[in-house]
Order: sequence, then C-alpha cells, then structure tokens
Amino acid sequence: MKHMLHGSATWPVKKENVMSLQRAEMRMVGWMCGIKLKDSFPSKELRERLGIDDIALVLHQNRLRWYGHVLRKEDDDWLKKCMEYEVEGPRHRGRPKRTWREVVKKDCQVVKKDCQTCKLNKEDAMDRSKWKKLIKDVR
Repeated sequence: MKHMLHGSATWPVKKENVMSLQRAEMRMVGWMCGIKLKDSFPSKELRERLGIDDIALVLHQNRLRWYGHVLRKEDDDWLKKCMEYEVEGPRHRGRPKRTWREVVKKDCQVVKKDCQTCKLNKEDAMDRSKWKKLIKDVR
C-alpha cells in the first residue's frame, strides 16, 4: 500500500481520486484477509485486523507532514519559494483546478472525532515534535 501513495504529499487530490484509492485499497485488504466480495465484512473491521489506517487519513497526514517540512525551511529556500509562487498570465475559462495549497489549507482546519475543531497553524509547524504529534492526533 505504501507504493500506492508514493509522492502523495504533493498531490492536489480530488474526491474521486481518494475514492478510487480507497476502492483499490479495500480490494487489496480483502485479498490479504482472504475475504470474498460476497462475504461482506465492514472495511473498518478488516483494516483493524491488518492494523492499517484508512488511505484518506494517510494521505491527509502525508500532506500535513510535507507542509510542516516546507514551512520549517529557510525563507530563501527554492522549495519554499515554489510553494508561494503565483503563476502570472491570463486564466482559462471555467473553474480553476484545485491547488495543493487549497487542499492543505482545508487539511489544517481539522475536525477531530470528539466534534472539536482544531486549526493547525504555521507556528505549530515550527516545533517539529509538536507538529508530528498534532498530525498523528488527527484521527
């Protein structure tokens, strides 16, 4: 499964991309557990049996981990400059494509299990251990 997400920290994913990944993941999980489609086991139960997290959660954590890494870079670093770069020129008609920055902005406004909104901010990312803990607590 790890190979399915190679480079996922930089993907500006759409809902249909996540759904496709989840379907592929569940086919693999079912195959690993020896479950047939007609057996109808809950996905959560199968994931718990293997000790793995939902692929959407892993994508979310990967993006936030990379975002924290980039924020901790020096201001003159090329990677940080690329993140803040605005493309000039005329825009095409229609709705613009979703950017990685928009996805991360939404990821930072996390709703935890206990219905409590937790906003992650740039100051949290400067402390690596705190950021890592906050990302893991997102579940």
